[in-house]
Amino acid sequence: MTLTQWQPSRYSDVPLHRQIEQYIKDKILHGEWAVGTKIPSQRTLADMFQVNRSTVTAAIDELTSQGLLEGRRGGGTKVVNSTWSVLAAEPPLDWNDYVRSGIHHPNSSIIQGIHQNEPRADIIRIGTGELSPDLLPVDTMRRMFQQINPHALSLGYEQPKGNPKLREAVADHLKSKQIHVSPSAIFIVSGALQALQLISIGLLKRGSVILTEKPSYLQSLHVFQSAGMRLRGLPMDESGIKTGLVSSYRKQYGGQLLYTIPSFHNPTGTVMSEQRRKEIIGLSKKEQLPIIEDDAYGDLWFEEKPAQPLKAMDHEGNVLYVGTFSKTVSPGLRIGWLAGPEPVIERLADIKMQTDYGSSGLSQWAAAEWLSQGHYEKHLTWIRGVLKQKRDAAVQFLKRYAGDIATWRIPAGGFYIWVTFHKPLPVSRFFHELLKQQVLVNPGSIYNGEDRNSIRLSYSYASLADLETGIQAAADTARRLMMS
Repeated sequence: MTLTQWQPSRYSDVPLHRQIEQYIKDKILHGEWAVGTKIPSQRTLADMFQVNRSTVTAAIDELTSQGLLEGRRGGGTKVVNSTWSVLAAEPPLDWNDYVRSGIHHPNSSIIQGIHQNEPRADIIRIGTGELSPDLLPVDTMRRMFQQINPHALSLGYEQPKGNPKLREAVADHLKSKQIHVSPSAIFIVSGALQALQLISIGLLKRGSVILTEKPSYLQSLHVFQSAGMRLRGLPMDESGIKTGLVSSYRKQYGGQLLYTIPSFHNPTGTVMSEQRRKEIIGLSKKEQLPIIEDDAYGDLWFEEKPAQPLKAMDHEGNVLYVGTFSKTVSPGLRIGWLAGPEPVIERLADIKMQTDYGSSGLSQWAAAEWLSQGHYEKHLTWIRGVLKQKRDAAVQFLKRYAGDIATWRIPAGGFYIWVTFHKPLPVSRFFHELLKQQVLVNPGSIYNGEDRNSIRLSYSYASLADLETGIQAAADTARRLMMS
């Protein structure tokens, strides 16, 4: 459950606890908090409303006496009545039954906690996988829209595969990566995540097994799992996924598809070596194993470019190549693309039209301009320089505060450093104790359910000062928990 940004007014003649009481009552009476809803804890409400816990307790007690709330030992406080249900002869509709029946799996409690706390202005985010607001090209975008040619902009529905000009611009962009695909084999999606969602429901059967790295970004989502599929992780080393195990894993567990992030892997930052890439392509050809190549971070190299994408080595059409602007330009544009065989593109485009009638025409126009007018390469040069400085600073802070309790590899690009502590941590306690210190981390268990030693450290969002504060807090908390 999330709350709005509402805060009680300290300048009002109405006491704070009465304002909170009325706020919660309105939520209940308007059906936003239906009967059966478990409300946040008193401590959480006190933090959200920035009041003493006793103030929240007074409001909860009053609502309980009115018969709207009921507290149960060990079960929290739940909505048990509303004005409508008191007057009605029949029992109220319990929306929680519907919520529990939904086929899409909920996020883990830690991921939900991350999403709920990221908007807070007072939080230090050292796990966030996005560019900080000061790295987004606001001024360039503003100038683009001020100079817009009305005749070049469509405010209607776009073609199923996406705006033709954007697909042509993406095709030209991919040539710089030695990927040669025609615009007809490119499909515009609302961010790379939508491409995965469409693949899961458009190309695979229930019960399919998806092979991927271990740890993996896919484990933090339920895209494939909610479609009735299973993930099977393959171990990694400093050169990427261990290709020698692919055949045996596929034989033992099955495997209809391999998902990989070969360049600046999420969450470890690993770059797959050129030799491993060749081996993966060879295995794909030999075993007829389709591959999803997620290249969200491939343009964010610092010292030198990574090896060619898998798609550039693919001459059989076995690789579905996914790209996005979310990590390099703006997550708010919600523009990504998928390149692959035309029958696949046609199939997924048809499903997308049934889902949302195509990505935003305005966003597609902006993305096309961004690529075709040369803004993208200029912006990348600047972003790489800033991210390299932040990576170097993060490494120095790690050495200073965690050098005796953790290990890590220095990434050659992307957003992430995979930090592994020498001893296991109580993950939930570690997460929540840092949250009390206004520091938000991404524990390794999000990406590998068995991991109790690691965190994904991101240097892309926090300022240098916040990076130091956050890393010091994480190291101090981990040290204390490992000793207890």
